[in-house]
Amino acid sequence: MGLPEERGRSGRGSRAREEAGARSWARSWSPPPEIIRCAHVPSQQRYAELHRLSVENPQEFWGDIAKEFYWKTPCPGPFHQYNFDVTKGRIFIEWMKGATTNICYNVLDRIVHEKKLGDKVAFYWEGNEPEDTTQITYRELLVQVCQFSNVLRKQGIWKGDRVAIYMPMIPELVVAMLACARLGALHSIVFAGFSSESLCERILDSSCSLLITADAFYRGEKLVNLKELADEALDKCREKGFPVRCCIVVKHLGRAELGSSDSPSQSPPLKRTCPNMQISWNNGVDFWWHELMQDAGDECEPEWCDAEDPLFILYTSGSTGKPKGVVHTVGGYMLYVATTFKYVFDFHAEDVFWCTADIGWITGHSYVTYGPLANGATSVLFEGIPTHPDVSRLWSVVDKYKVTKFYTAPTAIRLLMKSGDGPVTKHSRASLKVLGTVGEPINPEAWLWYHRVVGDNHCPIVDTFWQTETGGHMLTPLPGATRTKPGSATFPFFGVAPAILNEAGEELEGEAEGYLVFKQPWPGIMRTVYGNHERFEATYFKKFPGYYVTGDGCRRDKDGYYWITGRIDDMLNVSVREKIGPIATPDFIQNAPGLPKTRSGKIMRRVLRKIAQNDHDLGDTSTVADPSVITQLFSHRCQTIQ
Repeated sequence: MGLPEERGRSGRGSRAREEAGARSWARSWSPPPEIIRCAHVPSQQRYAELHRLSVENPQEFWGDIAKEFYWKTPCPGPFHQYNFDVTKGRIFIEWMKGATTNICYNVLDRIVHEKKLGDKVAFYWEGNEPEDTTQITYRELLVQVCQFSNVLRKQGIWKGDRVAIYMPMIPELVVAMLACARLGALHSIVFAGFSSESLCERILDSSCSLLITADAFYRGEKLVNLKELADEALDKCREKGFPVRCCIVVKHLGRAELGSSDSPSQSPPLKRTCPNMQISWNNGVDFWWHELMQDAGDECEPEWCDAEDPLFILYTSGSTGKPKGVVHTVGGYMLYVATTFKYVFDFHAEDVFWCTADIGWITGHSYVTYGPLANGATSVLFEGIPTHPDVSRLWSVVDKYKVTKFYTAPTAIRLLMKSGDGPVTKHSRASLKVLGTVGEPINPEAWLWYHRVVGDNHCPIVDTFWQTETGGHMLTPLPGATRTKPGSATFPFFGVAPAILNEAGEELEGEAEGYLVFKQPWPGIMRTVYGNHERFEATYFKKFPGYYVTGDGCRRDKDGYYWITGRIDDMLNVSVREKIGPIATPDFIQNAPGLPKTRSGKIMRRVLRKIAQNDHDLGDTSTVADPSVITQLFSHRCQTIQ
């Protein structure tokens, strides 16, 4: 099975000057011969044939891919059913319903026993400090996951239960999420940078019966007392009538206090500890991870799940208030993340892959944990930040582990650009073969710097467009297969059928600009919003019946390249008073350096309303990507008469 071509995500509202430069550069550039070695990537003609098959006959296309995985029982009925049209009834998506499998079995047991890769390194762990390192093989990871699965079963966790996870980027985080998957329990991972209020809100929304956290961690120079935040969240839950009965705590910063026999992960003591930090303890609720693991058996039969059983809940921050609990299911998500990882990054057995995203985000779920493990890949698991202890940290890690495929966010690229080329070029980076970007649009200047400096002019860039809701890549290049336009998005991945609509819901052909939608489901699409299917239908399907609405604007140029122009709710219709009418005329116009957005780029409109009302009681703002924007908006707020 082969795959598509090469381009990238997008420049949000890219300047005409940037686009012109990007187009000029794209016409003159083609991949050097040394990178056209991608064993999985087909020619453009073959890609077109495969993509057509994947859209017109998804059962044949995805059915062949499904044969690479273990199924306890096959699909007994229709391979694929769905309804995208709210006018015709309830929205639903089903892939291989009735087939049974277990994703943990497929990413661990299958790799160890069937693929014979038990001794292969699954993760190199790089802590906050460069000296804090360890590694874990597939066999060791399987044993630890089985042990922790038995721990969870002893705590009363069964199929369908929800488990909240609030942890730093440590190996135990991967163990915890895979143990949940092994039991058929849904993990709900909350980014460790979020507040106690955010954690409480997510625990309550999905009625999590157990919380897994850690004592504390360093993020750069900043000490985060995670247990204190977890306690605050559990107190809030208790006050709201929902006491969480169990909290399992990893002794991470306090690892030096453990003997080697007490630390099942066999991680060395951290070089940087905090001996004066106080960890509160609630007897009967709190349990140390290492103590529970000591008595746990190292074998655990997986729970065989229907392909359409829920796998996890991951909350998007929500621009209007309550976060949405995006639900992904076992079978389709497994196929999609495994396939996108294999082809988009041109995976080879000898690769060392590094996605810098936190597992608290969908990128970490799909391309730190499930996608790489499903392919038997070796990955880097990174606890630190790009600027600690200095701005060359990322490239030092690349050299240390001989990273071949590197996937990061445009924010990090732009941050490191400010320090110049020196911190990059003082490291070899000779192992790098493919570079990727994710999380937000990348401007052409940053794209070109990434290619020229980081990739030394020889690494193709896969600039990927996708969402929490899509599960995996939607519009993406394939390395070395096509010419690129820096800052543009690209052709659809297999099974993806995009369209651009006008305001009337009509599909636009050729060069066009409008709403980006998808015409049919792919295996990795979300199935619902947890506990609120009506919100799922209203958010993604009501505006244009028959389509999944991304919420992004998009332009398709004359060459067929897609350019994401930004979130639809980012846009302000600018016109003359006669065309719009006086009712839509703003009372005040305030210049602003930026808007309060989540890390996924969504404007937090509730915060803007508070600023407009001069109300400083903003509630929880821990999901804001840049809190300084709020301060600036208040300080430059228009003086209005109340």
